[in-house]
Amino acid sequence: MLTRLLVGQGADVHVVTTASAERFVGTETFASLTGNPVRASLWEQPGVVVHVELARSADLAIVAPATADIIAKIANGLADDLLTATLLEARCPLIIAPAMHSGMWEHPATRSNISRLEDRGVRLVGPVSGVLAAGDEGVGRMAEPADIVVAARAAIGPRDLAGVRVVVTAGPTQEPIDPVRFIGNRSSGKMGVAIAAEAASRGAVVHLVLGPGAVRPPAGLSIEEVSTAEEMRAAVLTAFEDADAVVMAAAVADFRPKVSAEEKLKKEAGIPELHLEPTPDILRELGERKGNRILIGFAAETQDLLEAGRRKLQAKHLDLIVVNRVGREGTGFGSDTNEAMLLTEDGSDGPLRMWTKLELAAAICDRVVVARAGPPSRSRP
Repeated sequence: MLTRLLVGQGADVHVVTTASAERFVGTETFASLTGNPVRASLWEQPGVVVHVELARSADLAIVAPATADIIAKIANGLADDLLTATLLEARCPLIIAPAMHSGMWEHPATRSNISRLEDRGVRLVGPVSGVLAAGDEGVGRMAEPADIVVAARAAIGPRDLAGVRVVVTAGPTQEPIDPVRFIGNRSSGKMGVAIAAEAASRGAVVHLVLGPGAVRPPAGLSIEEVSTAEEMRAAVLTAFEDADAVVMAAAVADFRPKVSAEEKLKKEAGIPELHLEPTPDILRELGERKGNRILIGFAAETQDLLEAGRRKLQAKHLDLIVVNRVGREGTGFGSDTNEAMLLTEDGSDGPLRMWTKLELAAAICDRVVVARAGPPSRSRP
């Protein structure tokens, strides 16, 4: 999955395997994904010093998963196979994504090795809590591939949003019917979290307003957790005052019960009668007071995407709107891909196409960079 994501981001990936790694994934798989031969031995090309060639051509090295053994070797400068020899020769940034049992991760020897690597500037991603070998649970599971890609972009990607203050919303809201039930939606928060992580990797100062039940963002982001549309509105309006750009990727519920029951509604009492009212239109409110801020919204549509998106773009005074096709497999809520188009205030629209959420996050941040480079035609109130 990590290799596929890196290739999808446009990286020229060259895989170096160890004997242990080949027990889990065949070299043919990596060769097929990358379009490059898989390297495994110091001696595979007579007359070529393979580890030097690999090291000097690399812009970034990633070790994932990084076992306790390979971490110890890197920390102590051992070079007894192609991978360790390449890493010792390389002068590019290095990212390691540890993966091992909790006991190994917590052992003083591993902690000492990790400390030494961090002192040298090696970037660490993870590990995270989860299911481990032998049915155990704890810290030691490799970080999600998407988080490793974010770290990779931060290590060598552009810093074209350095110092820019960006507010991002992500996930659903939940409007309570009673203490147990609520009106909500299927949003996972993946898109908004991807945008926040991408902006941060490019130097932005990011404040993420996160709805309930959303995926967990990478470490290092400023996060404000909310539950209802009203709570999200209050959080966004406060953060909005100092923002340079706001990306409203959250799926805010359109309606809420006029009255929320203080006690759980009992089935024996019969079917309750729910009276709904609209939730605050946060995006419209921001559009009315945006000044010279960049404002980006989302629209989830099942038909007439261009017309619906253009109407929302104009009605809410947006600089950019991302129109997602939903209601189909592989796009929208909960998926890792979006079928979407980008519509802009200046008419430089993008066609409807399939994106990974990471690709779409990068494209949105690119548009923020372009918008900030334009002439300052507005003044903040």
